[in-house]
Amino acid sequence: MQMNATKGISRTVIWLMAIISGLVVANNYYNQPLLGLISKDLNVSESAASRISMLTQIGYAIGLLMIVPLGDKFFRKRLILIDLFLVFGSLLWMTFATQLWMLYAASLLIGVTSVIPQLFIPIAAELSSDKEKSSNIGTVMSGLLLGILLSRFIGGIVGDVWGWRAMFGIAAGLIILVWFAVYKMLPEMHPNFKGTYKELMRSVGHLAKTQPILQLASFRGAMAFGSMCALFTTLVFHMEKPPFNAGASVVGSFGLAGAVGALAAAKVGKLQKFLDINRIISYSLLVVLGSWAFTYFAGETYWGLIVGVILIDLGVQSSHIMNQTNYFLIKSNAVNRLNTVYMVSYFIGGSLGTWLASIAWQYAQWDGVCFVGASFGLLALIAHILFFKKVNAS
Repeated sequence: MQMNATKGISRTVIWLMAIISGLVVANNYYNQPLLGLISKDLNVSESAASRISMLTQIGYAIGLLMIVPLGDKFFRKRLILIDLFLVFGSLLWMTFATQLWMLYAASLLIGVTSVIPQLFIPIAAELSSDKEKSSNIGTVMSGLLLGILLSRFIGGIVGDVWGWRAMFGIAAGLIILVWFAVYKMLPEMHPNFKGTYKELMRSVGHLAKTQPILQLASFRGAMAFGSMCALFTTLVFHMEKPPFNAGASVVGSFGLAGAVGALAAAKVGKLQKFLDINRIISYSLLVVLGSWAFTYFAGETYWGLIVGVILIDLGVQSSHIMNQTNYFLIKSNAVNRLNTVYMVSYFIGGSLGTWLASIAWQYAQWDGVCFVGASFGLLALIAHILFFKKVNAS
């Protein structure tokens, strides 16, 4: 595998990382179409079940903060192989958990450990030329995004056919295959940080305080992802009711609609030939806002929800890829730590969107969810318009 700076990174390694990213990140999202089944099985309320999704996202943010910076300090391949053991154990616990607190704890641990894609994206960025950077990030991201979206589809079908536990058992089996693929095919990369773990974490805080491009990208990303999580966490509850009366597999199949938007977003780097990064991000965030118009005004129809899902995935993922391209252009060898700051913010935004949407659902049903989702999208766009010129001039 070609990993040196002159030849860049081979397409084989890029595609391997894309596929594994999809399989690992899917662990965080299998639960979303299964929340209705879990609430019935354990005889708990819908809002109590929705905390499973929130805790997975909080766990992911913790993992991003605590584990991903270690990619600058330790050999990355070894770190990934150890982490995969922990992913496997967390999925097994979820499969056999019998009480709600066990599901909460297992979900948190699944989130904490399933951060491997965020060790891959800096590898793709670090070993790519500036010309190939957004294209290679986009390829790894397309695997990641397909994992997120298809996990909802597959999770819904498996849940309807074999029950919700089967999905997590199958996921644990897949992680064994992933471990062997990483062991055989992923090249080793040397660490670039010599200090202690405390110094490493302090440097993460320093980057967060001193890099305006990173700060703005992190806020935009957090708000956009919060907007998308508001939709996907509550969609299952919305569609269980009239006029849909739909089961988990139907709700999960909306992941296929989202995949259309996500795959289109993976090609967004090509637009840089015609538009600058800031313009692409502006249009992407407008698409996010536009998606909520369909989701609200046509939210009682299948076509309205399908268009809404395609647009929100297109907008959120396009802005996400451009955010990452933007801050990876900062001249620094701290690529994993830059990614940590952004992705921790991103998943805090996702957790916040999930939490506020579940409260909105409780008190105002679908109208409340649409208000929360659109508000997050609007905040991202306002911050971008107000600050992007100032940030890029600094």
